[in-house]
Amino acid sequence: MIDLHYWTTPNGHKITIFLEEAGLAYRIHPVNIATGDQFKPDFLAIAPNNRIPAIVDHDPADGGGPLSLFESGAILIYLAEKTGTFLPADLRGRHETLQWLMWQMGGLGPMAGQNHHFSIYAPEKLPYAIDRYVKETGRLYAVLDKRLADRPFIAGDYSIADMASYPWIVPYERQSQDLETFPNLKRWFETVRDRPAVVRAYQRAKDINTEPTVNDAAKSVLFGQSADTVRR
Repeated sequence: MIDLHYWTTPNGHKITIFLEEAGLAYRIHPVNIATGDQFKPDFLAIAPNNRIPAIVDHDPADGGGPLSLFESGAILIYLAEKTGTFLPADLRGRHETLQWLMWQMGGLGPMAGQNHHFSIYAPEKLPYAIDRYVKETGRLYAVLDKRLADRPFIAGDYSIADMASYPWIVPYERQSQDLETFPNLKRWFETVRDRPAVVRAYQRAKDINTEPTVNDAAKSVLFGQSADTVRR
């Protein structure tokens, strides 16, 4: 059994997609990041960066006690290795997949996240910041579009690279992107969107977070953190 500490964000969706695809037994422990659940001691014990997602595997391969992990990319690799799925075993295929997983972790996710912040949530609309991150998001979409020109999925076969990237493309309209200008990306997006496991994962999100709004109080929690937040 996997305990998934989760909220309905792109990084959270990555893990529910994997768990649904692999058919692993799991239970969700909601961590409402808009109200501060991520600062509770029991969550910080497994996720010291106070970010979702995190998991606890009660049946790790080494036969030891429960194993906890945080960081969505690390969790995807762990689950892929645990199940022997969605990460090629051969040297070249494995590292091709891992490169694109890291591309999402270091590029697409952070840049799209800053796009969301300055375009939607920032109290002051700064044209330079908005333009900077909208353009960089578009550049990354173009990289992915080019990559998908001659293959069905990011690393050839469907893998954790696709599971990591797809949730960050879902809010493309909020990112001021037009999928019609990225035809290969659009084809891939629709293919992943329609996978039954992906449909189930997003339905779980709707069942958990029935009113996904970010009000002023939530913004204070989400965007008001500093070193003092960690020290307290």
